[in-house]
Amino acid sequence: MSGVHRIKCGNGNCYIVENGANAILVDTGKREYAERVLQECKPYSIKLIVLTHAHFDHTENAARLSEELGAPIAMSEKDCNLIKSNTNQALSASTFLGKIVLSASLKEFTSRTMPAFSPTVLLKDGDGLADYGIDAKIISLPGHTDGSIGVDVDSRHFIVGDALMNMFYPTVSMLYHDKNMMLDSAKKISDIGNRMIYFGHGKPVPNRAWVK
Repeated sequence: MSGVHRIKCGNGNCYIVENGANAILVDTGKREYAERVLQECKPYSIKLIVLTHAHFDHTENAARLSEELGAPIAMSEKDCNLIKSNTNQALSASTFLGKIVLSASLKEFTSRTMPAFSPTVLLKDGDGLADYGIDAKIISLPGHTDGSIGVDVDSRHFIVGDALMNMFYPTVSMLYHDKNMMLDSAKKISDIGNRMIYFGHGKPVPNRAWVK
């Protein structure tokens, strides 16, 4: 049975999913938190780095951590265009708080240079992670970005990246590349049933009906 450990990186999260000594790292955080994430990983044999999507606050340490941990990087092929520039998939927001977050995000998209990396594992919906020692399945959750994915662990824990957010309160994603797809993904999360939801931003909460 796998355990999920949250690594708080400012207003963002990374997660270690472990099964004893074997583990995967989900997301890598901003460069300011590279040492924290690295230290949290050291007790484990990290077999894979899974990126829920390719925005810099989830991927900025991917190249460094892959090299230092000796772990391949895995993500959806549909987000590979964001590695070169996070502006390659336009984002929108409809709520007041969402527009504030969007403005701050867009400034950082243009001011930060993410170290280049190439994923060696391209993940798609339904892929399992048993080869890496973890009982988990990849769930496609497009909308925030085209290639957003979640990691369903032991049918008990669901790491959803930014398909949902708990930055201010638990809600559907405040930022989206495609609003309809984002809402469909939020419904998919609801329909998966009894899970603890682990966000890219904010504390975990039990699953619920995300779309009214």
